Amino acid sequence: QAQLVESGGGLVQAGGSLKLSCVASGVLLPASKMAWYRQAPGKAREFVASINQYGTTNYADSVKGRFTISRDYAKNMMSLQMNSLKPDDTAVYYCRGPGEWWGQGTQVTVSS
Repeated sequence: QAQLVESGGGLVQAGGSLKLSCVASGVLLPASKMAWYRQAPGKAREFVASINQYGTTNYADSVKGRFTISRDYAKNMMSLQMNSLKPDDTAVYYCRGPGEWWGQGTQVTVSS
């Protein structure tokens, strides 16, 4: 069964860094656009970053210059390097494949 599995979340102090990973289990990572989204408590899920099959990236204004999305076809995974984290970055982070293919999410908590 094809799944997207996120990992790397945790608790970090403001200004710190985390690296999230999304592994495609049971299937090769599709050669199409993939993305990270996040959902904070009481808020709607929002776009964070995307990368297409050519390596073109796109970021939400709130994370530009702090987050970097990448993908490694050899490792069948996508990553999100998050630097200079802020308390407002606290959320569950989701990996998204083509269409409505979502991972289960990983919690990121940034303390002030």
